[in-house]
Parts: sequence; structure tokens; C-alpha cells
Amino acid sequence: QVQLVESGGGLVQTGDSLRLSCTASEGTFSRYAMGWFRQAPGKEREFVAAVGRIGGTLYVDSVKGRFIISRDNTQNTLYLQMNSLKPEDTAVYYCAAGLVVAIEKASSYPYWGQGTQVTVSS
Repeated sequence: QVQLVESGGGLVQTGDSLRLSCTASEGTFSRYAMGWFRQAPGKEREFVAAVGRIGGTLYVDSVKGRFIISRDNTQNTLYLQMNSLKPEDTAVYYCAAGLVVAIEKASSYPYWGQGTQVTVSS
């Protein structure tokens, strides 16, 4: 099975930047669509950003212009560059992977990481 490990979360202040990474265990990484989702306490898991296997990207409106998703297939790694962070970005961030078409839908992804906490103080 595919194992995903996120890293890069932390405690930052409003306006700061973070870069999250997600490394996959399999050499089939390049075949997968990959996405970032987040879940704040008491809230539903929500889509943040995703990248398809050929590089097409989607973002939730609230992060457009601030976050950039990218992938490095040679390193089996997915990134989320997060700029101009806001308190409302506070959540556990999860990466996901799979042979999916609807890359913005969490239910489409069979493989998930354990999550990394991002906390943005005001």
C-alpha cells in the first residue's frame, strides 16, 4: 500500500509562511493525483488544493493567490507552499493520493497521510 508522510507544520503568526511536504513510499507516485485537505476542530474536512498527474491544479477559493501546490515526481514528494497565513488556516493538514478524476473530492482518494498541524496565531 501507499504510505504518505506529511511534514512542515508548525506554529506561526498571521502573515507568515510555511511549506508543507508529503512524501510517498511508492515509485508509482507519478501516476497519482494528489491533494491537500484540512480539518479544523469541530469542522468538516475540506478541500484545500490538488494537482493532477499531468500538473493541473485546483484550489479552494479561500487560499487562491496565497497557496501553491506542486509536486516533484523524482522525489515522490508533494508540496504546499502557504503564504500570508491567517488564523482561519489553522487546521490539521492531510495529504492524499490516488488514481482519481475528481481531485477536489476527499472521498475520491484511497491513500491518506497522518496529518500535520498548522496553527496560525492572531
